[in-house]
Amino acid sequence: MTITLALSKGRIFDDTLPLLAAAGIEVLEDPEKTRKLILQTNQPDVRVVLVRATDVPTYVQYGGADLGVTGLDVLLEHGGAGLFQPLDLQIAKCRMSVAVRQGFDYNQAVKQGSRLKVATKFTAIARDFFAAKGVHVDLIKLYGSMELAPLTGIADGIVDLVSTGNTLKANHLIEVERIMDISARLVVNQAALKLKQEPLRRIIDAFAKATKVRQSK
Repeated sequence: MTITLALSKGRIFDDTLPLLAAAGIEVLEDPEKTRKLILQTNQPDVRVVLVRATDVPTYVQYGGADLGVTGLDVLLEHGGAGLFQPLDLQIAKCRMSVAVRQGFDYNQAVKQGSRLKVATKFTAIARDFFAAKGVHVDLIKLYGSMELAPLTGIADGIVDLVSTGNTLKANHLIEVERIMDISARLVVNQAALKLKQEPLRRIIDAFAKATKVRQSK
């Protein structure tokens, strides 16, 4: 009975390795040095599949993976249907924020009820946030280089993930509102939880214990 864990390359992969180690699982290859998309571990019945960050919930939902690690931002955009979400792993932390170009009077625009043009990859989160404020927005979906949108005039502002804020500063944008804090969550396929309860529960419990230990430091 093989357990398949969906991860994306980069920060989430790196931050998940200590949690896997706590469960006695070691990934045998570096994803940055191989073209393989399925990585074996030191446990013959546990493997890791490498997928795009935005695809992790889909692979878990449809049974391509039994469990996965994904950001709250991705989960909210995906909708989380059919997924058991047992743990906030408190890794890959950042925040979702609204940013505008320097000199743009965001507060005045919002107060006057003017229609804002907002560029973002996170359309569901942005739509819900501005709707709750009673602000009318035209959303422009972009997949990268979000900071360019206000600089080229196609948008008044952006909704994007912010970690240090250095990229915003370098592009003469300012953060005007924090929408929410983001961290990575463990998601589990609900059918797999019934069929593979014991091995999955062992991994979930090890992750929970390791997360608790790290937070108490």
